[in-house]
Formats: sequence, C-alpha cells, structure tokens
Amino acid sequence: MKKINFGSYEPRRCWVGDSQKICYASRDEAEVAAQVVAHDYGVPELTVYHCEYGDHWHLSSGGQIRKNKR
Repeated sequence: MKKINFGSYEPRRCWVGDSQKICYASRDEAEVAAQVVAHDYGVPELTVYHCEYGDHWHLSSGGQIRKNKR
C-alpha cells in the first residue's frame, strides 16, 4: 500500500508570556478548535480570548474567562 504524503502544516504562532500560542483568525475558528481538542484529547473545557498583541485569537486552559466579544 502506497503512503500518501500531504506535507506538513505549521500553524501561525505568537509569543504570549513565556510560550508560543497558536493563532486563530476568528473567535469562531478558535471555539471550534477548542471543541476538537476537548473531544480528541479529553481536555477540560478551554476558553478563547482575543490576543492583546495582534488581531487573532488563542485558546486558554487557565480557567480564566476573558470577556472579549470581538
């Protein structure tokens, strides 16, 4: 059986504190990613927040609810 190589994809990231977080273009995209991570990896509920350093969104597991309605 021949293996198909679809190439690799490296998501855009930015520095937040001491770590690099994946950037999501919209709140909806980040919320879908949070649901996928929760389902696939059994992670407790993640929250999403608008990045203060750019016009994109991130996931947070810190339990903080950020009230950005963008």
